[in-house]
Amino acid sequence: MRPEMRARSGGTPPRRLAAGAEVLPDGVHFRVWAPACARLEVIVESGAPGLYALAPEPGGWFSGLVRGLAAGARYRYRLDGGDALPDPASRRQPEGPHGASEVVDPNAFRWTDAEWKGLAPEGQVLYELHVGTFTPEGTFEAASRELLALARLGITAVEVMPVAEFSGAFGWGYDGVDPYAPSHLYGSPDDLRRFVDRAHAVGLGVLLDVVYNHFGPDGCYLARYSPAYFTKRYAGEWGDPLNFDGEDAGPARAFVADNAAYWISEFHLDGLRLDATQSLFDASDEHILSVIAARARDAAGPRRILLVAENEPQDARLVRPREAGGRGLDLAWNDDFHHSAVVAATGRREAYYADHAGTPQELISAAKHGYLFQGQHYRWQGKRRGRPTRGIPPRAFVAYLENHDQVANSARGERLHERTDPGRWRALTTLLLLGPWTPLLFQGEEHASSRPFLYFADQAGELAHGVREGRAAFLRQFQGIDGPDMRDRVPDPGARATFERCRLEATERSAHREPVALHRDLLDLRRSDPVLRAQGADGLDGAVLAAEAFCLRFSSPRGRDRLLVVNLGAGVELAGAAEPLLAPPEDGAWRLVFSSEDPRYGGSGTPALDETRFRVPGHSALLLAPAPGADLG
Repeated sequence: MRPEMRARSGGTPPRRLAAGAEVLPDGVHFRVWAPACARLEVIVESGAPGLYALAPEPGGWFSGLVRGLAAGARYRYRLDGGDALPDPASRRQPEGPHGASEVVDPNAFRWTDAEWKGLAPEGQVLYELHVGTFTPEGTFEAASRELLALARLGITAVEVMPVAEFSGAFGWGYDGVDPYAPSHLYGSPDDLRRFVDRAHAVGLGVLLDVVYNHFGPDGCYLARYSPAYFTKRYAGEWGDPLNFDGEDAGPARAFVADNAAYWISEFHLDGLRLDATQSLFDASDEHILSVIAARARDAAGPRRILLVAENEPQDARLVRPREAGGRGLDLAWNDDFHHSAVVAATGRREAYYADHAGTPQELISAAKHGYLFQGQHYRWQGKRRGRPTRGIPPRAFVAYLENHDQVANSARGERLHERTDPGRWRALTTLLLLGPWTPLLFQGEEHASSRPFLYFADQAGELAHGVREGRAAFLRQFQGIDGPDMRDRVPDPGARATFERCRLEATERSAHREPVALHRDLLDLRRSDPVLRAQGADGLDGAVLAAEAFCLRFSSPRGRDRLLVVNLGAGVELAGAAEPLLAPPEDGAWRLVFSSEDPRYGGSGTPALDETRFRVPGHSALLLAPAPGADLG
């Protein structure tokens, strides 16, 4: 005997999302787009077991209400009497992407963050983490216990790598297949909500990395519902792109736009990091990125959220306002800063580092202009790269010395502190955390983690072989990795041991006191110093002082400037100091505020300031401010 089922009539009941299973006062309403089907049923496996026919709607939709059903029920869809399939808009896949879907009631969670106002684009310090390796347990619950320490360090928001359900027992998350379902490997949807609620309680925002340019190869059933979710018009780097501008593109656009709104509204997230936006192909009058931005901001209501783009071609239009022809996003990752800084630190100029020299001028230009390539020819790709950034504030560019991609691309997953001199690393860390951009740290960077971060993906059979071959082919662009002494030493992405090696060592957070102190003190300076906090809004200039030394001068009203001097080479003595940016405040003098060579950070000490012999130690960074009592007008 089947419980009564009401097919759609008189319009669809009020719903949060266009598709999926939603709890209503009198049952659960199911809705799915499958335009090629003549018949579609929901198989309820628990709660009110049975087979329920969904009623067709115009446009290829099917929907219906199963009375008496509640959250926790498991279900699948059956198309035209065929195989039972999970819901492509499932909010939970407790047994992974191939198992049954579970009904979730987002209203059941009791939030405590009513006073949380969200995040402004200014003043942020981001921290990228991978839930599966951030703690030994690899869960949302375990990660939440570390949030207070991050807040005390000076982090303002964590940026969580993708958590959408994916195939296998471990992975980076960029091959997600159920974009509405947090991975069962990390916990339940409410565990993620508790993580966000805890973050807000300690003063941290939470951004989520989302992937809308493709879905993973194993466990994605969208094409079974309709091939129109994907397009062959464009060549995708990781698989068929989603169909945002072709025939029947409407449901695919809605699927993604709803997803962006879903994370913001149902999980109280403070923003999204949009992966590889260059592969969101859309020739529509309104680009899907603009749609995503508008829907996400609407979902946030009065809360302020941040929308962050990763864009390999460096299209600055992404962070321009829509009224100025942009996409209306807030921040964009800046690989140019990373590449120049890594070349300066290591001297290696292989592969995509080949067009960067790591010179003082490059680092100055990154501070002043964001992207270094703004339309010039880029030899590595054999074409022009980037667009002009004029008028875009420095804080719109996210700068980093490490992120998940760049650490993993060192073959052995080595951290930057392991690839360079300790003094250079401290100096570059000082530049990163005091610079005008929005800085991002990668998990463990703050305590100079000894754990690598490698590429790992648990796949089976031919797919696993393809992943290994693809990773090896990608790394061959690095001449050193492609050499005979390294080629066979690249860890197997599919080995459990590769994944396990990447888990952070919890004791290092307390044992590695010097790098933690360095990061804590720099972030305290960034937060408390009014000139640095302005992120160059009152003016910023820079000058090359020597072959590997430069300065940045942050302007301030009434002459209360700050001077950051960075020396990545041997010690220099600027006798005469014939550079206007080194000039002390009028009728005043400089005082030393911070030195990366302070013994507390593992440094060798800093000579006293002497205006007749401006000495800068090798591999150091110094912050100067007007001395007390200076006549500043």
